[in-house]
Amino acid sequence: MARWLPRSADLTRFCQKLNRVKTLEDDMMETSFNRCLSTIDLTLLGIGGMVGSGLYVLTGTVAKEIAGPAVIVSFIIAGFASLLAALCYAEFGARVPKTGSAYMFTYVSVGEIWAFLIGWNVLLEYMIGGAAVARAWSGYLDSIFNHKIKNFTETHVGAWQVPFLARYPDFLAAAILLVATAFISFGAKVSSWLNHVFSAISMGVILFILIMGFILAQPKNWSAQEGGFAPHGLSGIMAGTATCFYAFVGFDVIAASSEEARNPQRAVPRAIAFSLGLATGAYILVSVVLTLMVPWHTLDPDSALADAFYRRGYAWAGFLVAVGSICAMNTVLLSNLFSLPRIVYAMAEDGLFFQVFSQVHPRTQVPVIGIVVFGLLMALLALVFDLEALVQFLSIGTLLAYTFVAASIIVLRFQQQKVDAPAPAAAGRPSPEPREGPSAGELKEYESFSDKLQLVDRDKSKEHREPGQLKAAFEPYLEFLSDFYPGEVVTVAVVTLMVSAICLCSILVFGNTHLHLPTWSYSLLLVLFSLGFLLSLLLIWAHEQQRSTQTFQIPLVPLSPALSIVLNIYLMLKLSYMTWLRFAIWLLLGLLVYFGYGIWHSKENLREPRPQRVSARYVVFPSGSLEERVQAVQPTSQPSAGLPDADTEDCKR
Repeated sequence: MARWLPRSADLTRFCQKLNRVKTLEDDMMETSFNRCLSTIDLTLLGIGGMVGSGLYVLTGTVAKEIAGPAVIVSFIIAGFASLLAALCYAEFGARVPKTGSAYMFTYVSVGEIWAFLIGWNVLLEYMIGGAAVARAWSGYLDSIFNHKIKNFTETHVGAWQVPFLARYPDFLAAAILLVATAFISFGAKVSSWLNHVFSAISMGVILFILIMGFILAQPKNWSAQEGGFAPHGLSGIMAGTATCFYAFVGFDVIAASSEEARNPQRAVPRAIAFSLGLATGAYILVSVVLTLMVPWHTLDPDSALADAFYRRGYAWAGFLVAVGSICAMNTVLLSNLFSLPRIVYAMAEDGLFFQVFSQVHPRTQVPVIGIVVFGLLMALLALVFDLEALVQFLSIGTLLAYTFVAASIIVLRFQQQKVDAPAPAAAGRPSPEPREGPSAGELKEYESFSDKLQLVDRDKSKEHREPGQLKAAFEPYLEFLSDFYPGEVVTVAVVTLMVSAICLCSILVFGNTHLHLPTWSYSLLLVLFSLGFLLSLLLIWAHEQQRSTQTFQIPLVPLSPALSIVLNIYLMLKLSYMTWLRFAIWLLLGLLVYFGYGIWHSKENLREPRPQRVSARYVVFPSGSLEERVQAVQPTSQPSAGLPDADTEDCKR
């Protein structure tokens, strides 16, 4: 029975395979893509991904059903929370200008299996998101024509009553996805130009809404007679924040496009900052004018802006709002179809996904096969599936990606920077001993014991050490941590921090409702897990970080990423149990793909050195000497040959 159990060495090697990190090229600017996108291009891509149908629908829904006019505060808090995640993406996008977004960032810092699962979830997130937006686009256009398209389809094609399938096939949604797929396949420049056109129309409509809205504003709509500014109090504001947070999830298209940016070190952080700032401003200002034009409790959640203008006597403005909404949804479609094939390409290029998706068209310089295949899959989803039950799945994939990117920032910041390996010594010559000179960072030979003591004392007195090492000021108090490798304690502390955050948020979300904890145990658990979180944070902070680089770096590390981790976990635990069940099933499918294909075809697996089997033959001569002949074991099909006589070693006994 024991012989069937895996040995500890095999388990260790297996765990190392799962957690191996990606080896980056020396020249990260080298790419098979076309680096043609400027800061403006990336900014408009980000705005297109964030300012979609949510601006025309989400603002009215949250104001009417959740927060009232205090939806403004909800968007401010949600914008700040999104900023924490966006800054993490900005640092990674500048330091690692490769396509893949959260997948790539996790792969270079945390490990292979975690990166694959993040990429696997992002794939489904983009497919469902694009299909859902296409159906919303179809429904919005159909409503303008009095639902004639829907009635014609149900009459001539038929209606279905099948679980998980739509009531009728939405040919219009599938058609718009196929058209968008065709445009995306023409190259990044064409996609960017098309996004510019739709974004310009959308921003023009938003500007019109703001000007007309402030002209028609009535401050009495925020008065106590109408329920006040925050009719549902702080709880309504925070509940609205959780919903408004998902309005800002589109900025990761900028990180996914970093391999096609001309100057990603500068363009990616600036584009993320500009797009997030403009999107937050647009959501806040539209919420202001919407709740000032008409009383918040009379809003139509499905078409709040168009209905508000209609009720104020400007029915013609509803047509402009409809045009702006359709253009905004077009930009979201382009954003999803632009990002998804590039993440698939990054996974296939690393060997974790099917190799066919890593092919780049030589003329358009885009992954055409990935664009066409996943565009067709997205169109199929929009055509026949009921996506309302799956839309919540988008949230958990996004929040999980944000969490791992924030954790990756902490791990990467406390890792030692890789340096180039020294050139191998010439054959037959011993490599020179490294020495330390007054102007070089080489080693020095110390002959006497007193010299060695002076060296130790001088090293301990240094204030700045290598990244991942304990700071000199904390060594007298945490001396037992000095024996660990640089970065090892930080990695353990990050895991502890995430576990503490999960436990803390679980108590906050389920403590009073599902667990029915008494007050004393609820408070005690909150204190214990809060202490675990803070101690992990302090332990990370007690170690040296990497020095400032020329690229953008998020401030207040590890505090900023830690706050992002807590917020993301809290929002994930607020999702329904059915969302978690679907998420678990999708993860299991992903693990089957990884262990069936990815782990064997990974490029990092091919880079691992293969142990060479060696055999030794001993021959005893009459003189009493023992000759050892060493030779490499050859395959059975090849004759084994020994080493030349010059390599034969004689051992006298």
